[in-house]
Amino acid sequence: MNIEPPGIDDADALADAWVALAADQQSYDSLLVPEANRASAREAICRSIVTGGALVARVDDDLAGFVQFGLESGLYETAAPKGVVENLFVVASYRDAGVGSALLEAAEDALVADGAGVVVLDVMADNEGARRFYRRHGYDPHRITMLKRVENDLHDGEDR
Repeated sequence: MNIEPPGIDDADALADAWVALAADQQSYDSLLVPEANRASAREAICRSIVTGGALVARVDDDLAGFVQFGLESGLYETAAPKGVVENLFVVASYRDAGVGSALLEAAEDALVADGAGVVVLDVMADNEGARRFYRRHGYDPHRITMLKRVENDLHDGEDR
């Protein structure tokens, strides 16, 4: 397995992988609409490629997974520069083979090299497998996002 920066020519395959990631998250009640966000995801992936905030895992030249990451540049001063893992995805046939761990560790190393003092990421609350994975890598819950579905004239609170 090789962990390496992707090229722009990888953008379409990475957008496909992002759509698969978003589709997987539907089972955990994600509000993202996978296919409708393909173009936006591809744009974000291209920005990550150009800025050095993306890595891919390849096994025998096959895409096995990817990670997007970067330093947060927010409005407020923080106690430590914050590195953010935006997306981490492993193709189903390569799961439980160390691909996710290798991608996460490489992203963390890059963020630390860029000055991060902490690394954060989001995980779906009901995705216990992902939560276990991140706990094994030293991540602890830090902030909780609360969600309430509401009704209005545009939708009934149940539609995605």
